[in-house]
Amino acid sequence: MARKTVKIMPCLDMQNGRVVKGVQFVDIRDAGDPVACCRAYCEAGADELALLDITATVEGRATMLDVVGKVAAAAMVPFTVGGGISDPAVAEAVLKAGADKISVSSAAFRKPEVIAEMVRAFGSARVTVAVDAAVNDSLPSGYEVFIDGGRTATGADAVEWIKRIDGFGVGTVLPTSKTTDGVRTGYDLPLIRKTRAATAAEVVASGGAGTMEHFFQAYEAGATVLLAASVFHFNIIAIPELKDHLKGRGVPVL
Repeated sequence: MARKTVKIMPCLDMQNGRVVKGVQFVDIRDAGDPVACCRAYCEAGADELALLDITATVEGRATMLDVVGKVAAAAMVPFTVGGGISDPAVAEAVLKAGADKISVSSAAFRKPEVIAEMVRAFGSARVTVAVDAAVNDSLPSGYEVFIDGGRTATGADAVEWIKRIDGFGVGTVLPTSKTTDGVRTGYDLPLIRKTRAATAAEVVASGGAGTMEHFFQAYEAGATVLLAASVFHFNIIAIPELKDHLKGRGVPVL
């Protein structure tokens, strides 16, 4: 069966109104203005964008709607917003501010019925559930769910949680490996494979891209959306060259 066309998705992690990037969810450094980053990525050929307010949940606040609105005005591609989205009312405000999709993580884990409510309210295609996971060999799948921006261990098995998410009919599952995030040694391929096997939703590869080959490996593992941050923010990989590389390897890209 033919695979879906792959999409390249730069991720704008936001803190205090600026794009930032860390390593394994810490050691945060500045990476620019979100609107300028958005324009640059759209012009470079990004297929989608992600805007994640990485401290909203921990700080107990909603996503910065003014930033969402400014990015929406500049965006020429669909973009997903996550961080601080705790219920359908907040999600609706984010969508009205201009986001095309919303991503929920900690709130979904704490109150899974929120997922069903959002799918009913907005449709499965507009709902992403993000799962931050780290290697834990004591659990059946070998991965543990973390919440609160990767700060809080839950003791829950990540793959079992992804199977439960799948039951709500979401359009996209976004697993990020806390183990490989920001280290540029490659995506966590076993996590991608296990996610692909556990859900019918579109799977986003996230956490660890450092070379163009890493993107190809993520595609081979089952991801159809290839998300990265630091390699794009710091001009290590250019999107046009990445697409050419993937095309050369036989990957269907836009």
